[in-house]
Amino acid sequence: MPYRTFGIDEVARYLHLSRADLEGLVKDQDIPVERHGERLVFRKVDIDAWASQRILGLEGRPLAEYHQKSSRGAQQIVPHEAIMPDMIQPEFIEPALTAKTKASVLRQMTALAEKTGRVSDPRALLEGLEAREALCSTGIPGGLALLHSRNPESYLFETAFLALGRTIQQIPFGAPDGQPTNLFFLVGCPDDRMHLHTLARLCLMAQKTDLLVDLHQAVDAAAMCECILAAEQAVLASRQHSAKSSG
Repeated sequence: MPYRTFGIDEVARYLHLSRADLEGLVKDQDIPVERHGERLVFRKVDIDAWASQRILGLEGRPLAEYHQKSSRGAQQIVPHEAIMPDMIQPEFIEPALTAKTKASVLRQMTALAEKTGRVSDPRALLEGLEAREALCSTGIPGGLALLHSRNPESYLFETAFLALGRTIQQIPFGAPDGQPTNLFFLVGCPDDRMHLHTLARLCLMAQKTDLLVDLHQAVDAAAMCECILAAEQAVLASRQHSAKSSG
């Protein structure tokens, strides 16, 4: 439902923010909002794009804190902390994508996603990926991009999945560090909470483990899949250790 709207309390819960934090963002004009008289209206399509870009830009403690909060919402959907085993398998990975441009990356990654059997509408998915990249690149430092639809609606996907492509050559993709990209995750989640949580988990894995180096060095799809599962376990183990230390 791309035309769905939120009130201020709804959007605060959706984004895992306190009402005070959200009111600060509104006051500073740092979040998309419309004023209908005294009422604040947040359009879901705009909030999804804003939230995903915010997550991609988080680092260090703010990212870890957001991930902790999003984990609570995700646990209402999946009972176990590790989400990667259900989302990715070697068949969802292409270690030698031939794409040479951003447009061809999006086409080839959509085709790879379609092969998972979990995409209901490949054409709409490609259009959503193109619309999301038109807003702002999903590239992040380290040669990685986290592709996702501008409107990650439930009808697009049968169930949650990740596809991963590694291009043979580096692609100029608009990453904030100015460096080219050759690792491309495509995130598909029919549930909004899992969508944002998955983005946060992947960012944490990229920042806190050797995932990117390992993916560049992996010899085949099976090895790349093992790298992803191992990186997630490392992040979860670190989180549990931090929780015990603070307790």
